[in-house]
Amino acid sequence: MLTLYGIPNCDTVKKARTWLDSHGVAYAFHDYKRAGIDAASLGRWIDALGWETVLNRAGTTFRKLSDGDKADLDRDKAIALMLAQPSMIKRPIVEGDGVLVAGFKPDAWQAAGIG
Repeated sequence: MLTLYGIPNCDTVKKARTWLDSHGVAYAFHDYKRAGIDAASLGRWIDALGWETVLNRAGTTFRKLSDGDKADLDRDKAIALMLAQPSMIKRPIVEGDGVLVAGFKPDAWQAAGIG
């Protein structure tokens, strides 16, 4: 079974959930706001996709960081920021059964075997 990681009020997550539902794809939803994220999952995603892909620099949470927090980003600093504020993780992340995708692009999802 797939797990969709995200925040319920995120427009992209809403579109992704609607797409999964319309394609009859069973999934569990993991809400970062309520459940947070564990370091093992975050590390696994970063190992597979790269921290630059997993870190959501376009979001409000990241943009509100101080210049010092944004400076000299590397893997370890990015992980610390995302663990402290999971809303800085790219949304959604979909994982399961040999699938790991960041973001919502229907063509990429279908190419990855989702839907």
